Amino acid sequence: MEQNNHYDESQIQVLEGLEAVRKRPGMYIGSTDERGLHHLVYEIVDNAVDEALAGFCDHILVTLRADGGVSVQDNGRGFPVGNHPKIGRPAVEVCLTMLHAGGKFGGESYKVSGGLHGVGASVVNALSRRMKVQVFQDGKVYQQEYSRGKILYDLKVVGETDRTGTTICFWPDVKTGEDPEPGIFETGAFDFSILRTRMREMAFLNKGVRIELADERPETPVVRSFHYEGGIVSFVEHLNKNKTPLHNPPLYIDGVRDTTAIEIAMQWNDGYNELSLGFANNIHTPEGGTHIAGFRSALTRAVNDYAQKAGVIKNSDQNLTGDDVREGLTSIVSVKLMEPQFEGQTKSKLGNSEVRGQVDGLVSEQLTTYLEEHPQVARTVLDKCLAASRAREAARKARELTRRKSVLETGALPGKLADCSEQDPAKCEIFLVEGDSAGGSAKMGRDRHFQAILPLRGKILNVEKAREDRILANEEIKSMITAFGGGFGDAFDPGKLRYHRIVCMTDADVDGSHIRILLLTFFYRYFPRLIEDGYVYIAQPPLYKVSKGKMVKYVYSDTQLQNLLAELGKDFKPDIQRYKGLGEMTAQQLWETTMDPKERTMYRVTLKDAIEADELFTLLMGDQVEPRREFIEQNAKLVADLDI
Repeated sequence: MEQNNHYDESQIQVLEGLEAVRKRPGMYIGSTDERGLHHLVYEIVDNAVDEALAGFCDHILVTLRADGGVSVQDNGRGFPVGNHPKIGRPAVEVCLTMLHAGGKFGGESYKVSGGLHGVGASVVNALSRRMKVQVFQDGKVYQQEYSRGKILYDLKVVGETDRTGTTICFWPDVKTGEDPEPGIFETGAFDFSILRTRMREMAFLNKGVRIELADERPETPVVRSFHYEGGIVSFVEHLNKNKTPLHNPPLYIDGVRDTTAIEIAMQWNDGYNELSLGFANNIHTPEGGTHIAGFRSALTRAVNDYAQKAGVIKNSDQNLTGDDVREGLTSIVSVKLMEPQFEGQTKSKLGNSEVRGQVDGLVSEQLTTYLEEHPQVARTVLDKCLAASRAREAARKARELTRRKSVLETGALPGKLADCSEQDPAKCEIFLVEGDSAGGSAKMGRDRHFQAILPLRGKILNVEKAREDRILANEEIKSMITAFGGGFGDAFDPGKLRYHRIVCMTDADVDGSHIRILLLTFFYRYFPRLIEDGYVYIAQPPLYKVSKGKMVKYVYSDTQLQNLLAELGKDFKPDIQRYKGLGEMTAQQLWETTMDPKERTMYRVTLKDAIEADELFTLLMGDQVEPRREFIEQNAKLVADLDI
């Protein structure tokens, strides 16, 4: 191909209006998959919540419409409808069609806001096939519609009203073969459970505000209402509902430092996992930031200071670490500030340097007072921290034994691992196989070039009920850590992983399911990056082999079996073999059905919502029996109906 080395002013592109958003949507909403689709809803809801933060809104209704659209209605003041003094167009139109236009850039309308960039609503407009806004103000209903960010008609009055607020309806621009436009989103299917979790979260963070989520898509519409006068204290109680708290009620800290409002709720439980969630102006910051850093430093210092004053820790003793202090702690850190500095439009981390000191100072002051005024709670917490410290030292010694050397130093690999010859981790996969019998079939049936096999004997330890020292003493867990090659705990480095596909291959029965959930619990609690980066998979071995003469078919569920038999007809009488376990399959059968990349079906394990995942793992693998029984009874039919 001939290269064009000519480069002049004619090759400089200028994207006008919202064209830049449609050209590079990932810059504004993170992605164009399911995650980005739901981000559109969050942006519009955030605008309504900003009205609540300003004190003008106490009810928000989010509706998933039957026609694929979403509407967000609030009872706030409503978008301004008068002409903008500089642009000469209605302010609502300016906000919805121009980037970086809004009431959040130092004006008096919003002291605190999540949508600081002023691009949220206009980005949603740009990425929607259609959007309609209705403003209820001064006794009138104003309306304007848009298509892919372009105005369809001028703002007009379409009715009268006795209420105030704004309703925005939008229909995402989904890729379809019928539309000449290329489209933006890969899917337009909103997940009710994802939005339910987010709306509940927003209601917890804004006590007194009622947020309703309605789904009009099913035959029987569903409505969920969230309203919590307890705010983030209720949030912590909700997160700990399937755990055993060490004290009640949760500890609550609040105050204002300079112009930053700080709220913290925290409660220790008898478990071993920490769950700390940070929010800045109602925006969840999954990567933490300065507010979380300030909270953690003050927490560790205050507990150590109290321990020394109480004589529990001598001057010559080693202080408790942050991990010791936060073991079994559930906490919410919520800050509201005038000029938040987030990393990127998706706001994953708070960067304001002054917030660290503000949170640190408030927590140090109020936590110290709390511990002194509640000596029984303080002693209970200290006992747990000291036990964690002793276990940490034991775990440190155990961790040294599991340390993976370099990729080429295969002498450290577990003896039962049948490794592959490929050196590129991106091309390698390891199957975690239940039992020696299935492991033998898998070793014989695999492609030795890129497939490794690690047989696991029996069920691994339930890490939800064990401290790190016990976990690292478990032989099966040590074998996995060593085989994976990325290290463990704080020393984990995904860049050193030896395989980029870690496949759980267990029997298609109850025991196999139990082993699989034990493995997933281990990955989620101690290797969350494996799941976040998409390295964990679940193999799908067949349940039945249906054969007659030269005809051989494998089916993976009872539903598929019934459909196949109906397709073959009543007169066709095949042999049906029900596989009780992987060990009953020959090496060739295991390859053809479960391991051959050209024929197999595998499910990638993803993490949609960390809070929901934490609740589910605690429920299924924790100590509380009754909630687990209720969950199983409620979902037994759902599981039976799954066709996977």
